[in-house]
Order: sequence, then C-alpha cells, then structure tokens
Amino acid sequence: MSDEQQANADESQADADEDVPEDAIQDGDFVRLAYTLRTVDDDTVVDTTDEETAEEADIDTEEYDFEPRVITVGAGHVFESVDEELVGAEVGDTGTVDIAAAEAFGEYEDEEVRTVSANKIDEDDRYPGAQVQIDGEQGQVITMVGGRARVDFNHPLAGEDLEYEYEILDLVDDREEQAASMLQMYLQEAPEIWIETDTVEEEQVVESDEDEADDKDEPSEPETETVEVEKETLYIEATQQMTMNQQWMFSKQQIAQDVIDRLDLDRVIVQETIDGMGGMMGGLGGMMGGAGGAGAAPEDIEDAIEDVDVDADELAAELDDVEE
Repeated sequence: MSDEQQANADESQADADEDVPEDAIQDGDFVRLAYTLRTVDDDTVVDTTDEETAEEADIDTEEYDFEPRVITVGAGHVFESVDEELVGAEVGDTGTVDIAAAEAFGEYEDEEVRTVSANKIDEDDRYPGAQVQIDGEQGQVITMVGGRARVDFNHPLAGEDLEYEYEILDLVDDREEQAASMLQMYLQEAPEIWIETDTVEEEQVVESDEDEADDKDEPSEPETETVEVEKETLYIEATQQMTMNQQWMFSKQQIAQDVIDRLDLDRVIVQETIDGMGGMMGGLGGMMGGAGGAGAAPEDIEDAIEDVDVDADELAAELDDVEE
C-alpha cells in the first residue's frame, strides 16, 4: 500500500470513528432487551419477553416470567446477526433482524429422519407426535409400524427463517446485575449473588538478589512472605436446583471463569446453606434411639447410662421402688 493509499485509509477510518456516537453500544456491553422472535412463513411466536404477545399466541404464561432480558453483546447470547445489529446502536433504538434458517436452528436434513426400534421408546410415548429422547438425541415420533418407529431428529424449527424484533431499553452497568444475568443465561435461574472486596493472606515469592547468592550454580529454594491482598469476590448462594443443574455440574469451572473475565473479578465463591429442622431432628433421633434400645443388650444399656452420667445403682433402686 502506498503512502497516499495509507493516508486515505486512515482518513476513512477517522471519519467512521466520528460517526459512532460516544454512548454507542460496544462489544462486551450488557444491555436490557425487549424482543419477540417469530417464524417468517407463518408468523408463529417462538419466544418473547412480552406477556401480552405470549397470551395472543396461546403460549402458557403461568410457567414463565415475561420480562426484558439482560444479554452480553458479542457473547453469543443472541443470534450473530442480532449481535452485529446491536454494536453501534444506542439505548432506545428498535429494529427487526432477519435470521436465515442456517444461522437459526439449521436447515432441515432428510437424513435426520431415521428408523429406530420401538424398544428404545417408552411405551407411553409410542404415538405420532411424541417428543422422545433416544441415545442422547431429542426427536419427534412420526409413525409407529410394528416394532419400528420413524423419528425426526431435526430441531422443531429446522429450515425456518426467523424474524427478531427488538428494543434496546438500557445499558446495565451494575456488576451484580450483570453477574446475575450471566448465571440466568447459563442455568435458567438466578441464584442470590453479591460482590465483596475481601482482604486475604497470600504467600508471595520474594525476589532474591543474585549478586548476593553464595553459589550461583546451585538453584536456591525460593523465599516467600505472607502478604495481605484485596480480592474482588463474587459470592453465589447455591440453591438445591442449582447444585443439581447438569450445566452447572459439568461446566461450573468454565462458567465461573467466564464471569470472572467479563466482570474483571478475582474469584468466585459458591456457598450452600443447609437449614436445620430444629427439634424435629432431635425428636426423630430420640425415637430411633428408643427403638434401638428395645433390643439392646444389658451391658449396652449400662454403657449408655454411664455416657449420660447417671448412677446405675441409684437408677436400679428407683426401678425396684416402682415395681414394689
């Protein structure tokens, strides 16, 4: 490239930068979106954040929370075409993005319709239209003939072009809300979280002066010292549903690292609180102890009496008085 061409390129880039507003959305920003996703062919609502739209589409509104979603631009939380549309946009902007089937849920593939043994399908699901899980794949039963079934393993929306209508409501700068949105995206639930700056002790290697080393040919043991450092920590109060969530069970290290990187944190601490059942456990324990004692040997009873600091002779005398 000649000097003149380079100068023209730099000038064009400068002009482009001037056209981008200061508060334009950038890759990595957290934004709150209201959106509705529809099929192009028949205008079927696939997903929406608007409850009224869901009701009109006969979507069950009792099992879902219809509210705007917080997503991270460029993190794959939305379709790639939508991500590209959001970069450079501003709060308050609205738009509609056409998404080709290949980018959405893939083209429809005839070879994904396969014949399987009916024995692989639960008896209650052996009918056309049933959603089934076979060898780790999700599919839909098309026909059942004898001991064989034709199952379509394509995604239900395979081959469908989609339309993504959106409105950018605001930028989300609160880091706790950002963390909650990321966990919601991964786990489909938002556990209680908070961010604190903790002071912790760490062992750090002390740099030695090589000039003062007695024998430079022999490596010496590194010297360390204990220092106090501050660490920004995301605390997550784990719920029972979260601990049993397969995504979390198999990918918690990757999930935590993604949160750390995007929110510029030092660490993530997950804690689980188990509440006691009060006197109920004591009562159950006493009942179990009583049941066990019914068939216990005399020497076991004496040992138990000694454990509770009761004089065996006094207790025997009291029992004799009761019998008289």
